[in-house]
Amino acid sequence: MATDFYELLEVARGASPDEIKRAYRKLARELHPDKNPGNKEAEERFKQVSRAYEVLSDPESRARYDQFGEAGISGNGGGGDPFAGGFGDIINAFFGGGSPFGGGDAAAGPPRGQDLEVVVDVPFEEAVFGSEREVRVRTAVRCDDCDGSGAARGTVPQTCTNCNGTGRERRVRQSMLGQMVTTTACGRCGGAGQQIASPCATCRGEGRVVKEVSITVEIPAGIDSGQTLRLTGRGAVGPRGGDKGDLYVHLRVAPHERWRREEFDLVTDVALSIAQAALGTELDLDTLDGVEHLVVPAGVQYGHEFTLRGRGVPRLTSSGRARGRGDLRARVIIEVPTKMSSQERDLLRKWAELRGETVTSDEGLVAKIKSAFS
Repeated sequence: MATDFYELLEVARGASPDEIKRAYRKLARELHPDKNPGNKEAEERFKQVSRAYEVLSDPESRARYDQFGEAGISGNGGGGDPFAGGFGDIINAFFGGGSPFGGGDAAAGPPRGQDLEVVVDVPFEEAVFGSEREVRVRTAVRCDDCDGSGAARGTVPQTCTNCNGTGRERRVRQSMLGQMVTTTACGRCGGAGQQIASPCATCRGEGRVVKEVSITVEIPAGIDSGQTLRLTGRGAVGPRGGDKGDLYVHLRVAPHERWRREEFDLVTDVALSIAQAALGTELDLDTLDGVEHLVVPAGVQYGHEFTLRGRGVPRLTSSGRARGRGDLRARVIIEVPTKMSSQERDLLRKWAELRGETVTSDEGLVAKIKSAFS
């Protein structure tokens, strides 16, 4: 990504971890694919914002980024989905030509595999308490026929004669400042340090093939929609035994029919009748942890909250571990009946009279209706 990570999150470079977290959550809610169906631009920005937060929320990666920019955290994440263009583009993404090093100092040996991305839908309760989910990913895996070497059975890769197995080429050129020496990936072996005279017929000398595999993803307790998990070494395998890339799992949490999440608190509405609110009552409240007995005092007001400490969402830290839980808040709402029997209306009128309150009588209502049509 060419855009500055701080600009992506719309925060200053000296922003605190809490400011970065709040900015990310705000943008993640606005850009989430569920709120922008079919909007490719929003989807791409969502990925970029998630990547920026992943780097800036970790003190070590943030320090490297602040000092060296994206070069300081290269290899920690992918730049886009290599599978966006279908199977033909999958083959090109995994087996396409060109050096992955792009100039400058090059590491010897086979290049690293591509990073992958996947979106996982998580039920609400699993996001609160944690779980495991199986995801299917189309990726590059080691070729079994050649054991990842890329060489046909009965043969082995040979040391590259151009770089003598180093995977590097040194080039000297003259400039106005004198001789300039640069080191690049070997053009003959692509930096692998080896050449294959008889390529494996199954993988065409790549040492890997494209397959759909099942990967178990551990969902930590307290995860929220828009957050991303990084599974190191679970991405595509590199050619000829190169290191694996990483798998980035973007999480999408389903809403709950009763409970909603506010930061680390769980919030629900408790509906009371006028009589229950005025006189008090007792009721059973279904929570994610089981049934709680709730004592409602007489005269409770609309909007009052009953709080159960430590019964909310686990507080997920930047290290991926849960530390304590938020609260559970049951918010009172008063349900006013829209249909009543004549006996119920008479009782309410008597109650209003005792309190000195003015209410509309049936006779007055009938007179108003007749007046409207006269």
